[in-house]
Amino acid sequence: MGTNSFPRVMGIININRESFYGNSRCQGIKEVKERIGTMLAQGADMLDLGGCSTRPGSTPVSLEQEWEYLKEPLKFIAGEYLNGGSRSGIFQEHGGRYTLSIDTYHSEIVRRAYDILGEFTVNDISSGEDDSRMLQTVGELQLPYIAMHKRGTPGTMQQMCQYPDGVVNEVIRYFLDFEERAAQYGIKEYMVDPGFGFAKTLPQNYELLNGLSRIKKALGEERGKECRVLAGLSRKGMIWKLLEITPEEALCGTVALNLQALLSGADVLRVHDVKEGVQCVRLYHAVRAYQ
Repeated sequence: MGTNSFPRVMGIININRESFYGNSRCQGIKEVKERIGTMLAQGADMLDLGGCSTRPGSTPVSLEQEWEYLKEPLKFIAGEYLNGGSRSGIFQEHGGRYTLSIDTYHSEIVRRAYDILGEFTVNDISSGEDDSRMLQTVGELQLPYIAMHKRGTPGTMQQMCQYPDGVVNEVIRYFLDFEERAAQYGIKEYMVDPGFGFAKTLPQNYELLNGLSRIKKALGEERGKECRVLAGLSRKGMIWKLLEITPEEALCGTVALNLQALLSGADVLRVHDVKEGVQCVRLYHAVRAYQ
């Protein structure tokens, strides 16, 4: 995959103690360094660092605790991979400014991270709804942005799954409204994440997966240019609950649904398992080559 090629693979680096998939959690800077090196070696186009779990039922940490998790890893990345560090070329090869994202809904985390890193992508599960200063901050710093659809909080979202007009239509309307808010704050570069597992029942998640191409088309027509879509399906409940297994056993199901997402127009796969994600993209290109 070249510098500007799509689809891309985003590797998840969880720097907290609550993420639903235990094997994804990094405890300490040594594990973070090893995970970064492994994922880049396996072909990750992007890395997504998160200091606060937002899985359904989780208890969000304080802003200061989130920063405590992120601070040292960000300093390491800045010193090694950015700003002329010894391995700075690696990130450029994988897409430059889009390579590193931080999974946070706090504008203060964004500002602190910017002071260390300079430019990066903000991956916000709340699309600016959980922090009234987030969109203003992203617009002022002119950062790329990922906006996700959800309702409520990790503690309440699974009781907020009522979509009388269907979940796909709801997600389309949500992002059409977000387009207006993004324009208001000068946010020009963003992609959307339909939010698999966030305020969706198991059947609604599959309805959403089947509707990805419709979402992409509707939003692209509104914007007058292609809309990029991120699919975060990796080891989620829509896989392991349906198959009656555990997240640890859900790799095969993840690959199967990731391929379906790509065939439906997904531009980025957010995954715990980079090697298999990269293989999935290669198979997708082979399938498309012979259509």
